Formats: sequence, C-alpha cells, structure tokens
Amino acid sequence: MSSWRILVVDDDASLRRVTQVQLEDEDYTVMVAASGEEAKSILARKPQDLVITDLSMPGISGVDLLKHVRAEYPDTIVVLITAFGTVETAVQAMKLGAYDYITKPVNPDSLRMVVTRALEHLSLQEEVQTLRRALDQRPGFQNIVGSSDALAYALDMAARAAQSDVTVLINGETGTGKELVARGIHCGSRRKGKPFVTINCGAIPKDLLESELFGHVKGAFTGAATHKRGKIESAEGGTLFLDEIGELPLELQVKLLRLIQEHEIERVGETGRIKIDVRIITATHRNLLTMVADGGFREDLFYRLNVVPIELPPLRERDQDIAELVQYFFEIARDKQGRPKLKLPIALLPYFSAYRWPGNVRELENVIERLVVLADGDQIIFDDLPEALRKQRPALGTLQMELPEHGISLEAVEKELIAQALSRFHGNQTQAARYLDLSRKTLIYRMEKYGLRGEPDAGEDLQTG
Repeated sequence: MSSWRILVVDDDASLRRVTQVQLEDEDYTVMVAASGEEAKSILARKPQDLVITDLSMPGISGVDLLKHVRAEYPDTIVVLITAFGTVETAVQAMKLGAYDYITKPVNPDSLRMVVTRALEHLSLQEEVQTLRRALDQRPGFQNIVGSSDALAYALDMAARAAQSDVTVLINGETGTGKELVARGIHCGSRRKGKPFVTINCGAIPKDLLESELFGHVKGAFTGAATHKRGKIESAEGGTLFLDEIGELPLELQVKLLRLIQEHEIERVGETGRIKIDVRIITATHRNLLTMVADGGFREDLFYRLNVVPIELPPLRERDQDIAELVQYFFEIARDKQGRPKLKLPIALLPYFSAYRWPGNVRELENVIERLVVLADGDQIIFDDLPEALRKQRPALGTLQMELPEHGISLEAVEKELIAQALSRFHGNQTQAARYLDLSRKTLIYRMEKYGLRGEPDAGEDLQTG
C-alpha cells in the first residue's frame, strides 16, 4: 500500500464506499468516516495526509471540519466535495485553507487528478521544509528566499566557503542577490562580529576610487585637506566586499593583488605600508576570463580572487522560487505600506512566473512594492499588473490526465475545461476567456452550447482560489 493516508468523510454511505474503493484501487491507504464528529475522532488517533470531505453534512459541516483540520493539523490537506449549486461556498472555503474541491457526481478521473495534485503539493511542501531546515542550519543565509536546486547549490557553496578565509568570487546578473550572499558568508564566518564593508567599484569615479579604497594622507592631492581612512582599513578584522570588481582599473588591480598577497596597503600620498587583516569577497556580472583575454583584467589577480567561485542563477532559471518570492516581498511591502488587508490572488501568480525578469530578484521586489503602493482596492487585480506582465501568456502546464481505454468525448473535455476556468474566476467571463486564450464572444457561444452559466456583469477582481 502507498504511504499516503487519506480520510474520506461523507454521510452518504454509498458515495463514501465508492470513493474509498476508487482510492484504494490507486494503492492509497484509506479510512472513512460517516460524520465530522467521527472524522475528528479518527484524526485524533491517527493523523492523515489528506482529508476528502463532503461540504454539506449534518452536525459538523465540511467547512467546520476544514477549520478544525487547519487549526489542529496544519500539514494535512483538505479537499471538499460539493454539489454544483454550492460551488460558491466551496470557493469561500478555499479561502479558509481548502486545497481544492470536486463537484458531484464525482468523476473518477477528476478525483484521481485532484488527489494526485494535492499529494504532489504536500510532497513539495515537505521537500521545501526539509531544504529550509537545512538552510537554516547555515548561519547567515536564513533570509535568502527560494528552494530551487540551483539556488540551494549556490548557498551550499557559500556556506562551505564561510568556514574559511579564502577569497570568493560571486558571479551573477544584476539583481540576483550577490551582496546578500556575500553578507551571508560574512555572517557565517569567524569574522561575523567584525565590520562588513561594501564598495561598488563601478559606482565611484575612477579618480576617486583609489582614495576611497586605500585612503589618503593630508596634501596627497588637491582637496585632500585631512587624513582619510579607506574602506579597506575600515574593514579591519572583518570582510571587504568589492562589488562589480570588473570595473576596477588596472592600476588599482595591482594594489589589490598586493593586499591579497602581502596583507598590506599604501595610502595615497604615503610611502609607508600598513598591515591589514581583511577577508575579501568580490562579485561581478561580467565574464572576467574574457576580460583577461582582452587585457582588461589581470590574470594573476583573477586566479587569486577565483579560489571559490559561486554562480548565482538568474531568476528565469528559478521558476519554482517565483511564487515564494512574490509572497515574501508582498508581505514585506504590505507591512511597510500599512496595508494589512490587501490581497494578491493566486490566480495572478502565473503571470509572474511567465515573465523573464531581466532585472532578476531586485526587479521582482520593486514590482511588488509598486503594486502594493498603487492598488486602489483591497485586492490587486489583473489590470494593476505592469504591462510587461499583462502581456505574458502563462503556460497551462501539463494536464494530468490519462486517456480512457475505450475512447473519450472531446466535447466533454472542452466543457470541463471551460467549466473549470469559469469556476477559477468565479464566473468572470472576461478573465476565463483570457485564461483559455479565447475571445469573450467565443467563450459565451461555447457556454451556451454546453449549458454553462457565468456572471456576465462580474467585476474584474480575481479571487484567491
């Protein structure tokens, strides 16, 4: 038998038995309950992975049971069974934490598909929690959001590098979080109680960069009215993070090489040398090896910096992290802007996932904050999204269905897809048509053809579903 445990709750004995048999045929471990009271008793004795419950039952209703499960067994997923006339109630229940719902009469294929999706979701949650626990054991990296394999590999490299004083070169596009990883390395190192000093080599004019880094003595150049400590001295005992190291002029690359090799610097205008104890982390979005070949970067310095190279993946290669990042930045922005009631519907997430994010995590964070600031009502709607996101065509993904042995009705499949799209958007024809890549006129024609109902005057707000 499967290790997945499923509890079926229904006051109709025949439906309860049929559902049990169908699930046992799929090799799940299934228990049944005739009421909400009996279900609570079973859960107290033996927690379940998934609860499938009828919505309308005497005594403890499906919604009441849902609330109990969410409060007492937060890792258990709940799926509701409902009649067509109470779909609206089921959707409201989803806002309370139900994973999905199935309409009566229960189609075996629909049941199998929903259960498979629900348990895959639970399995993914467990994997994310396992990975998150592993990341939490790496000091300094707890606040880096994401659970993709590419990010996990980069953070594992960073955590290992934090245990020594080796130089680290972080490669990644603009906005991928290079400084955040550098800070994580510092916080996980023996130098965590000492300064973390950062300087962007591309943001300071070249004629000022040497003084900014190495400091100067009084009278070293016009305007040098006092002695000044450089960023390197300020990082004594700690970590110096040089962002955009590819922008460092060749003449300063020689001085940086001396710092790495000899652990000493020379202030501008001073002949004596100063001993320095710093750990150096650098970052760049450029290909330094290409720069070496072109004569724009010293080869000996490159190999001194590249002892531990860390590649940060762009956001477009971290698809599975996008939803988590959206939620993370949304909660931060909502608190920051004082809008605790504002909601971001799940139905909008595919538009975030379909976008390429050339500005990476930083661009995503800015988009979320702008949405929170500019949203008119208590819910972000499709038209609030930036044009670049609205223009995306979210992938529908791979439909989880098996073709029946004795054939299938294509019209029945089309009817079911349209019905599910209308349900997803609460009868909003405009949103359902956009989702199905149809014109609204075509959608209405097919709704009439199949006898489906919608709400032609429904507002544009998407509900969390």
